[in-house]
Amino acid sequence: MKKSEKEKMISGELYNAFTAELIEDRKNAYKLLSKLNKMGKATQNKRNEILKKLFGKHGKNLWIESPFFCDYGYEIFIGDNVFINFNCTFLDSSPITIGDNVLIGPNVQIFSATHPIDWKIRKEGLENSKPVTIGNNVWIGGGAVICPGVSIGDRTTIGAGSVVTKNISSDVVAAGNPCRIIKNI
Repeated sequence: MKKSEKEKMISGELYNAFTAELIEDRKNAYKLLSKLNKMGKATQNKRNEILKKLFGKHGKNLWIESPFFCDYGYEIFIGDNVFINFNCTFLDSSPITIGDNVLIGPNVQIFSATHPIDWKIRKEGLENSKPVTIGNNVWIGGGAVICPGVSIGDRTTIGAGSVVTKNISSDVVAAGNPCRIIKNI
């Protein structure tokens, strides 16, 4: 049986993001995000109703400052006690998994979406994605960019403005462009 473009996307294969199903999924996410981003400091219960519809899963005590942006939402999985500050963007073509007790600074960008290096494949309109995993008790400083396929270990701090292109182990402070470990904790 032939896979749908959505199935290809979720499995990390090359896919066409401009099929009717994926366009509709992005429209649905946009509608939910529009409601969320217009709420301001509305009650947490109203915000949680939207987040339950938007995300694949989220734990208790999730707070997201508006505005927040994502492609689909259903590929975002968030643990307990997570704070996501203003103006964050998550491109979730593959799973973005965030552990418990995570702090994400303003303007952080987390990308699972990527494009082929071969221009001939890009020209065909195909793209792909790689999952991103952020462990427990992680702090990501403002303006950091987390690239496709990256894992960040537990209890790690990522410095503001860092560009994380490779996996970062647990129990470290890492910063820079490209991000590198500066000290063990």
